[in-house]
Amino acid sequence: MCKFLKVPRSTFYYQHKPKVVDTIFENAVIEEFRRSRNNYGTRKLKVMLARKSKNHDAIHASRRRIGKAMKKYELVSNYTIKLNKKGNREKVNNDTTANIVNREFNNRSPLEVVVGDLSYVRVASQWGYLCPLLDLHNRKIIGSAVGKRRDASLVQAAFYSIQSDLRKIKVFHTDRGSEFKNAVIEQILGTFKIDRSLSAKGTPADNAVAEAMFRVIKTEFAFEREFVSFDELELYWFDYVNWYNNVRIHGSLGYKTPAEFGG
Repeated sequence: MCKFLKVPRSTFYYQHKPKVVDTIFENAVIEEFRRSRNNYGTRKLKVMLARKSKNHDAIHASRRRIGKAMKKYELVSNYTIKLNKKGNREKVNNDTTANIVNREFNNRSPLEVVVGDLSYVRVASQWGYLCPLLDLHNRKIIGSAVGKRRDASLVQAAFYSIQSDLRKIKVFHTDRGSEFKNAVIEQILGTFKIDRSLSAKGTPADNAVAEAMFRVIKTEFAFEREFVSFDELELYWFDYVNWYNNVRIHGSLGYKTPAEFGG
């Protein structure tokens, strides 16, 4: 029959084997992706799957295999979405304060250097602002504030939200936004004997960690999202900061959370 039909004899003996679906693995990928609030890509998912969890044992899988599962279930990370940037440029000051941090962001002691920046979110068809303060030691958000204005009072509120002893902060480093260099902030720094450090004018790399933090915040928290009120913004921001500090793993910390890294 095979000769007559001119087909290989192996075709006669071939039996189709149904593709085996590893539901445990795929469910684990979906679970970790959702736990990351749709933010982790294959690299971080690989790390999380290799750890023990409450619902499944450690799973060692390649990024390619994880990527196939993500594609199958259309798990698209927020980081695949191109960010829009607000075009407005804020006023900067020409103060002669030096950049004493000098881009040395790593291997810092707890509260040795705190960096800050401001970002915007949409709140009921208007702009709202966030001011988080980050400890370079473990990249933890140690203080933050939400407000309707981008000014010194917002930075002041962020400082006063810090639970640690402010006298332990050695250096406060920011860019040259006027909200960071004014009488209100200078009074706080003078009272607690905190040294000042400013980025060079027009040099975002001098405050690279804060810039990177806001790229994360814009992608994971604020992008394409509008809060109905400032109360809602504060509620969701409080929840996000808790997740950022205690659940979210950071590549710069060896895939540990700020809480795990210690400080």
